Amino acid sequence: MSKTTDPFAPAMQQFAKAGQAMAQQFFSFLGSQEAQHPFGGAPIKMGAPDPEKLAALQQQFLQQQAQLWQAMLSSGKGEAVASQIESEPGDRRFSAPEWNQSPVYDYIRQSYLLNARFVRELVELSPVEDDKARNRLRFLARQYLDAVAPSNFAATNPEFVKKAVETKGQSITDGINNLIRDMEKGRISMTDDAAFEVGQNLATTAGAVIFENELIQLIQYSPLSDKVAKRPLVIVPPCINKFYILDLQAENSFVRYAVEQGNTVFLVSWRNVKADQGHLGWNDYLEQGPLTALRIAREVCKVDQVNALGFCVGGTILSSSLAVLAARGEDWVASLTLLTTLLDFSDTGEIGLFIDEQSCAQRDATIGKGGLLAGHELAGTFSALRANDLIWNYVSGNYLKGQKPAAFDLLYWNSDSTNLPGPFAAWYMRNLYLNNSLRIPGKLEMCGERVDLGKIGMPSYLLATREDHIVPWQTAYQSTRLLGGKSRFVLGASGHIAGVINPAAKNKRSYWVNDDNRSDAEAWLVASEEKKGSWWSDWTHWLKQHADGECVARKKLGSAKYKQIEPAPGRYVKEKA
Repeated sequence: MSKTTDPFAPAMQQFAKAGQAMAQQFFSFLGSQEAQHPFGGAPIKMGAPDPEKLAALQQQFLQQQAQLWQAMLSSGKGEAVASQIESEPGDRRFSAPEWNQSPVYDYIRQSYLLNARFVRELVELSPVEDDKARNRLRFLARQYLDAVAPSNFAATNPEFVKKAVETKGQSITDGINNLIRDMEKGRISMTDDAAFEVGQNLATTAGAVIFENELIQLIQYSPLSDKVAKRPLVIVPPCINKFYILDLQAENSFVRYAVEQGNTVFLVSWRNVKADQGHLGWNDYLEQGPLTALRIAREVCKVDQVNALGFCVGGTILSSSLAVLAARGEDWVASLTLLTTLLDFSDTGEIGLFIDEQSCAQRDATIGKGGLLAGHELAGTFSALRANDLIWNYVSGNYLKGQKPAAFDLLYWNSDSTNLPGPFAAWYMRNLYLNNSLRIPGKLEMCGERVDLGKIGMPSYLLATREDHIVPWQTAYQSTRLLGGKSRFVLGASGHIAGVINPAAKNKRSYWVNDDNRSDAEAWLVASEEKKGSWWSDWTHWLKQHADGECVARKKLGSAKYKQIEPAPGRYVKEKA
């Protein structure tokens, strides 16, 4: 292929300049958007890169692009371009064979990867005020680079072309229809929504709602064994998203597993709040949530103490409630389980990068006085943390290739967003994410009490997961320093959700244990023992130590005071944002 006869030459020459243009566009984007994130944040203050280092980086980039261009010209018809750069491990955007079968598209792929690397290296050269600003800049660069990838556009995606030819244009029509439907829904479809219905094939563990207030329904589940632990288990799931992440389908339901292991299980089903609940704050969530659920479970089962479990922010709310009880001199809980929960907010991963004084002040002045933090805003924030997997993958598949997403219960749950009351969200972001005040004894007042996590004296089981991008495991480990009782820290494989929802029956993945948590997190891991399978089995063994013996299972749910209102999963979990 010669330069004079190559009809693509003008376009290819433009790609050689695209890296510098991409960098200029990125920094223009920073200026026009003021480096904003869905949570807000002050603009990033940047200085000019060192001239010598910048010149060396530009020279290296131009040489790499020239080599790629020459490789493109030298390749034979139908041959892939000699590799100058490859995708990072785990990046599936260019894994289809069509990207390598054509020299043109292979060139486009590699040129983009070189351009992206140039922008990332330029970010590292740009002087910023501190590490947080640097990480914010890296995050925004990733968002920008992911958005402009050639896989996202029809003109530069060979999979789009192949599919359109194979289907005689039907894939284009299907893609347009998919886009129209998603625009009507206000979100990108990640799964076949028609394949699932809460109460029909999700959240099907048998039970009944035995109590409700304006914020929660309390579910008691039917026993699946003749005898049960004397102490019931009270579960507090996150109020961000819905509780049925713990009760998806029978084979991966943590709730069902807990019931099968001989526990009387009560679960808090948070309401998907509407405007009428827009005045509720942090104290309301404690009083109407765990404090109410723990009291009712004790009354129904006629016991002094229960076992309690919290997941993610549900664990933070539960721990705060236990600190309130401790301040009041109450001892309602015999053991505490926290799953991927933050109590120390010193490192909150990428979520915390854009929570600063300016963003918190904006929230305080608006929804902090009443209103809602909309579910779609929260969903967008969490999807942006893994944009290639949870945004652009579906842009390419749904709209360019006209595909219908596969049925996947976890992604259905992920799309079932929930609102939060503005005062609750504003308090949470300022006092925990920004000021990290919960870890400081006596600094925060909740429900009329000065709280101290160190006064939570019962034994605790603390699970974190190695690849968690929402609750970094090293930060979750700090809870062993904050709680007053003896802690068993367990590290699971995988991420924030998949690491938790790891059914024991499937015996997948691994978890790490080490009874000595006096050292720091990394030293703990070095000295830990890897065990194959699910942490669920390990937790069951631990929990049985706090059962206080067994009793005959109660076949009738609720009590004379707390009568059955409706079958599980109840109304609240079915309300849409």
